[in-house]
Amino acid sequence: MSFFEHTKTQPLLILDLANNHNGSVAHGKRIVDEIRRSLDGLNVRAAIKFQYRDLDTFIHPNFKGREDIKYVKRFESTRLKWYEFEELANYVHSAGFLSACTPFDEVSVSKVVEHGFDILKIASVSFTDWPLLEEVAKTSLPIIASTASASMQEVDRVASFLTNRGKDFALLHCVAAYPTANSDLQLNRIDVLINRYQGIPIGYSTHENPDNMVAVQMVVAKGAQILERHVGIGTSGAPLNDYSSSPETVRAWAQAIKNALEMCGRTDRNFVPVPAEIEALRGLRRGAFVKRGVMNGERLRVNDVYFAIPMQENQVSANQWSKYSARTLSSDLSTNDAILNSKVHLVEEQEVVWGIVRRARALFVGSGVTLPQRADLEISHHFGLDKFYETGLLMVTVVNREYCKKLLGVLPGQIHPEQFHNKKEESFHCLSGELDLWLNGEHSLMRPGDIVLIQPGVRHRFSSKTGCVIEEISSTHFKDDSHYTDQSISQNQNRKTFVTFWA
Repeated sequence: MSFFEHTKTQPLLILDLANNHNGSVAHGKRIVDEIRRSLDGLNVRAAIKFQYRDLDTFIHPNFKGREDIKYVKRFESTRLKWYEFEELANYVHSAGFLSACTPFDEVSVSKVVEHGFDILKIASVSFTDWPLLEEVAKTSLPIIASTASASMQEVDRVASFLTNRGKDFALLHCVAAYPTANSDLQLNRIDVLINRYQGIPIGYSTHENPDNMVAVQMVVAKGAQILERHVGIGTSGAPLNDYSSSPETVRAWAQAIKNALEMCGRTDRNFVPVPAEIEALRGLRRGAFVKRGVMNGERLRVNDVYFAIPMQENQVSANQWSKYSARTLSSDLSTNDAILNSKVHLVEEQEVVWGIVRRARALFVGSGVTLPQRADLEISHHFGLDKFYETGLLMVTVVNREYCKKLLGVLPGQIHPEQFHNKKEESFHCLSGELDLWLNGEHSLMRPGDIVLIQPGVRHRFSSKTGCVIEEISSTHFKDDSHYTDQSISQNQNRKTFVTFWA
């Protein structure tokens, strides 16, 4: 299982000490202790992170000791010996944190492994440092990589490199400006990374003002699973920088993350309404009442019913009423009586319709036909929904202008009754399965690739033993231009059901 599996439900916090330990083991331990106390009771999962540089090889010999070069001065002034770093790593574990470390050179990679760190972090500056990446890939540690300033092509290359080597890794959106102005945060890149690298955990490494709690809540709402920020404690000789958080601010940040998770709610599709809203909505819903006296055994029609408040206990509501629901009374009702669920027998035709939709999707997709993303499905049930699988037709209109294109679906064993058109000329192109077609009573068998022209006035009926998908290409579809030999079909005003679904 991936190390990052848990981050789907509980974000991982990475708290980076960087050089804020000021070259002091004691100060480093103090930061760990203060951070631990600040997070007490919040039930968060966090890792304390260090940065490793083998300064003997990392800095060019000619530039060692230079006070005028910013990073040389900083790194040398906060230098710790390897055994001191190991002591800090062990202290992090004893405090109940995970440990993480960013190595900036190959020697440091081996030290990260040797010191027993849980996570190896690749800094943005090293994101395309291929010699370093090759060394990192030799380890078995889970990897988190920051992507500041990397082009999408570079992110693709690194993601491919790590994937092809079987690495367990995550990517972080990051802006390497210290501190980062709100206008430069580019938080929408989180969406880009999540959509592009599906299955790879995506997070956010932040350098904005520590008091900014909105940004982290936004990225949590977008789906960030790993959240990183710099932490430390200022001293009289080394005040905390503008992008690092004090223990107090870390607690506020962690609480903001928890609040965001609480507000976002579940990430699956099983949305559960809260009891308070159910009760509030119930009080405002209209109940169903009869307009006239109705006898036991009668089927309720739309014209027999009206809707009003207050709704009674166990009463059929307007929200439950549907033209696809057939309700037959099991007892007599008088004018203005409430229609109770316990006094009606319900046949839910809507479930029948959605069962047909599922069969339609399977038929079209199984035939290799690419449906529009949003499809308007016409279900023809000439003798009623209950007889659809015997007599009926599935139809998706793709284009209807001066010309028209439809996809016709015939389920196995289904028959379409005889009809003709006075205006429309149409061609059937068989895409899959076999279709038995009768034109003016003369039979032919259509197989994939076959095309048949049906001219105005020609009586045609068809069926399929195997199930079949036909492309119908015709002149404009006219609403009242389908004339059935069986007059009872033409007289049935409820022979079609229209459903919009997403392929």
